[in-house]
Amino acid sequence: MPLVAIPLSLTGCSGKTESPAPTPAAAPATLAAASAAATPAPAATAAPAAPSAGPTSVSTIQAQNKELNVTLKATGTVVPLNVVDVRTQMNSLIKVVHFKEGQFVKAGQPLFTLDARTEEANVAKALAQLAKDNAALADARRQHERARQLFAQNFISQGAVDTAQAAVDAAAANVSADQAAIDAAKVALSYSRIVAPVSGRAGAVNVFPGSAVQVNVTTLVTITQLDPIGIQFNIPQRNLSDALAALKGGAGVKATLADGGGSFAGRLQFVDNAVDAASGTVKAKAVFANKDYKLWPGAFAEVQQTVSTIADAVVIPFASIVQGARGSVVYVVEDGKAVMKPIKVVYSERGEAAVTGIKAGDAVVQEGKQNVRPNMPVVERAKP
Repeated sequence: MPLVAIPLSLTGCSGKTESPAPTPAAAPATLAAASAAATPAPAATAAPAAPSAGPTSVSTIQAQNKELNVTLKATGTVVPLNVVDVRTQMNSLIKVVHFKEGQFVKAGQPLFTLDARTEEANVAKALAQLAKDNAALADARRQHERARQLFAQNFISQGAVDTAQAAVDAAAANVSADQAAIDAAKVALSYSRIVAPVSGRAGAVNVFPGSAVQVNVTTLVTITQLDPIGIQFNIPQRNLSDALAALKGGAGVKATLADGGGSFAGRLQFVDNAVDAASGTVKAKAVFANKDYKLWPGAFAEVQQTVSTIADAVVIPFASIVQGARGSVVYVVEDGKAVMKPIKVVYSERGEAAVTGIKAGDAVVQEGKQNVRPNMPVVERAKP
């Protein structure tokens, strides 16, 4: 049988155990591992260097030269052009109501009839007084004619003729006064028949037959004119001069109701004479035809008005503009490189912007601009 060497450990009096000595075979392996760790790796195992970056792929669009309309947008409120509170001009009772609340009425259409027996009696009294004074005038004229005949025969003096003429003049004045009294009584009588002052939609009726009404106190009904109708909106102070110029030319205004309510074409009618110091805006009003009554007072509408036109404007897509710390810039491709050019936005609308700083025909980077740096080589993407 082979002999196996068993290491023995000797324990001293101190109680410590001494470690066994390393075997001779283990030493060469340990030295070989340390030598391998200290030896540098061959050059063939190093990581390859990164290849140099190529041109950046972008898409461009040419700046165009065209006219661009400056459109003012605002949120407006539909307002009626006329709102009339119908009130009585006499103290009386309601006799007849000739319409229903919510009904569309025309100007001159009868609305109410009041109890007018007192006014009718006053007219009759004034007519009777006129007849009486007409009879007195006729008698005075006959007396004056006799006085003239007697004066021609030298039976009376000139003073008697003058007295007869004065009586004729006084009677004629009484007749004129009676006629004026009749006219006044007829005016008071006309107050008993109330008609619509404007065409429009009648609101709630606040009185009924038999109701007592007082002069300029009781509101019988409110009539709102709906055709034509207005939309009131605010114009920024910076656009005031353009709005005034548009007002003289009768500029068109477009209004659009929310939730698919439709679009309407009108014209600018009014610009206020003062700027609101709190908001820096000026009140304006446009007039619209409303035959179908789709524009209702109090509704909100989006208002658009072309206030001016920029001729020969250099127009580019607004998406091609880069907003930086120093302002707006664009990248223009020149000789295969992206050249950064500062611009100034004059006006923007519907994804287009009129700018200065570049010229028409320049190839402006539109897609891929976020990857572009000044003077970086670029290559045009294939058009779809």
